[in-house]
Amino acid sequence: MTIALQYCHITVNDVDESLAFYRDALGLALKNDVASGGFRWVTLGSPEQPEVDIVLSEPHAGRSQADGDVLQELLTKGVLPITVFRTDDVDAAFERVRASGAEVLQEPIDQAWGPRDCAFRDPSGNMVRIQAAKS
Repeated sequence: MTIALQYCHITVNDVDESLAFYRDALGLALKNDVASGGFRWVTLGSPEQPEVDIVLSEPHAGRSQADGDVLQELLTKGVLPITVFRTDDVDAAFERVRASGAEVLQEPIDQAWGPRDCAFRDPSGNMVRIQAAKS
């Protein structure tokens, strides 16, 4: 038996605004854009991991009103789980994302536990970290 990650969901306020961040600033490729019931699910991925997809959707997409409301509250507070990407050049990735106008939370630094990384907020307030690939 094998098991592997296939999808990672990121909840966002505005799919189009977030698409610009994840596609244009981070460099992920658009794979799918599905509309249903007044909502959209946009799937992106990296050529480095074609089998792993990131799905962007709004808090109420595919959820009950009550569940969507709770998720919206957590998104607004900025307390949803962070997403960590890896790259072979943290400094170049940092400059590319910063040039997009994203909110910088941490410039690239060498962490005491090993990796060099940086951090941003996406347009919805989710924390996104970019970390050096292990050598």
